[in-house]
Amino acid sequence: MASEKPGRARFVTQQIHYTLEAREAEYELLPIAVDQGVGATVWSPLAAGLLSGKHTRDNPVAEGSRQAKGWTEPPIRDQERLWKIVDVLNELGEAHGVEAAQIALAWLLTRPGVASLVVGGSTVAQFERNFRALDVRLSTEDLARLDEVSRPPLIYPLWHQEQFAKPRFGPADGIVTG
Repeated sequence: MASEKPGRARFVTQQIHYTLEAREAEYELLPIAVDQGVGATVWSPLAAGLLSGKHTRDNPVAEGSRQAKGWTEPPIRDQERLWKIVDVLNELGEAHGVEAAQIALAWLLTRPGVASLVVGGSTVAQFERNFRALDVRLSTEDLARLDEVSRPPLIYPLWHQEQFAKPRFGPADGIVTG
């Protein structure tokens, strides 16, 4: 790694966009983080509030939200997939007695290579609620439901490796395939 040359400090983290809705980082960024011992600091872990639970298929643009003010990030390529993810987040939030946002954040904290989350909020109360994600313990079944509803498609060469190389996978391999 270039940062390991004499007189340079080794990289310790990368700042990436990664959410239940946007899992593209699993193709390369998170595997390289695990392989190289570099953490991932995740920005916009609630997808600009879209995974907070206040946006639903019946109320896609919640009043007072960034989207209601014209915010256009992150790009959502499959609205139906987004709403399926939100449905599961809301169901699990209800089952755990927390908000969907806390479930989404708790899921991220279980992911390989994720070292920290950059959470935001418009009020102190939102920050306090987000911090409660640290106390959420997702079961194996919860994680499986979230993974299933949000898993990205396997792109090449991942689909090929999944079929022919899975027995040889190391800790950095198979993050997206599970």
